[in-house]
Amino acid sequence: MFDTLRKYAVRLGTSQHGQAVAERKRRGHNLFEAAAAYVAARAQDDQDGVDEASSWVSPEALSFGVGELASRAVVTLARERSMTPRAVARDLLGLPAD
Repeated sequence: MFDTLRKYAVRLGTSQHGQAVAERKRRGHNLFEAAAAYVAARAQDDQDGVDEASSWVSPEALSFGVGELASRAVVTLARERSMTPRAVARDLLGLPAD
């Protein structure tokens, strides 16, 4: 019985599934994790956190992630405030209403 378990464990360790799990653990952060960490660090004036999050992905990917986060945040706030996304964005930036 232990021989069967041992053979199964060896096969599992070298299977495609086993490799995928190992690759997932080695893989770094994705662009959305980097964007969330970057924006949170900027909001808290944490330069070390900004630098760390910036090193996780390319500048282009970080820029895309930050833009996506901003879009989602504006849409969510607009729904909560019963306002248009444009009005919320202008309000957040301190711009006069249209």
